[in-house]
Amino acid sequence: MSVSTPVIDAWIQHPTPRFLSEPMFASLRRWLRAEHVPEELPIEMTLAALDSAGVERALLSAWWGPQGPLLGNDEVAALVSAHPDRLVGVAAVDLFRPMDGVRELRRCVREHGFRALRMLPWLWRLPPNDRRYYPLYAECCELGIPFCLQVGHAGPLLPSEPGRPIPYLDEVASEFPELVIVGGHIGYPWTEEMISLATKYENVYIDTSAYKPSRYPEALVSFMRGRGKKKVLFGSNFPMLLPATCLAQLDRLGLDDETTRAFLYDNAQRVFGL
Repeated sequence: MSVSTPVIDAWIQHPTPRFLSEPMFASLRRWLRAEHVPEELPIEMTLAALDSAGVERALLSAWWGPQGPLLGNDEVAALVSAHPDRLVGVAAVDLFRPMDGVRELRRCVREHGFRALRMLPWLWRLPPNDRRYYPLYAECCELGIPFCLQVGHAGPLLPSEPGRPIPYLDEVASEFPELVIVGGHIGYPWTEEMISLATKYENVYIDTSAYKPSRYPEALVSFMRGRGKKKVLFGSNFPMLLPATCLAQLDRLGLDDETTRAFLYDNAQRVFGL
């Protein structure tokens, strides 16, 4: 399908060699058929993937895990600074040191203009209602930025339970009604739990990263066509999926023009304050 509306991709990473070489991403390397990680992966490769799909802007994520940064905030900031019209920074911080995390998040937003915080519960093996997240939620509210996370099963070979929306994310949304929450990866196999939260809470959203439209559960597609028109954001999770591959299947969703524009552009523009 040729996409005429502008596109914002809500979740991408620039795959540095260090990031791709992490042992936990063996399944990702198999998926990408990348038996050998190149010594250099220029940002032009990622920009070309966006260009081929007509993606106007993309939310470029840092990664931080228990062993430290996998994709550093300063690395992301440098790429965003070089391509400010295309890339938007998303911070990651140390969950095990919450106050250091608060200060780092504040720095990323105030000095580098980052527009969100993203944490991966499976990476920390802690669901989002753990006490260590809570100072970060308060700071997101103060800074006026969304909190983004993975929901659903873990792609790497780690336990998936921290990604279950109910009860964990339900508690967070209830206790922080001001917090804008974006659940990436659609919540599968608990997609209907995620839809229920997006219906129940004004500030809870879903992004479709890591799934092609052909794999969206029917419940999600029905939600997008109806009461969830303003609640679902397009995401690819590049480099796991190419944005162009996802957008080529857009016709399968049967969305009208207004809903298509909301899904591909308007919802992300509003949620991330772009």
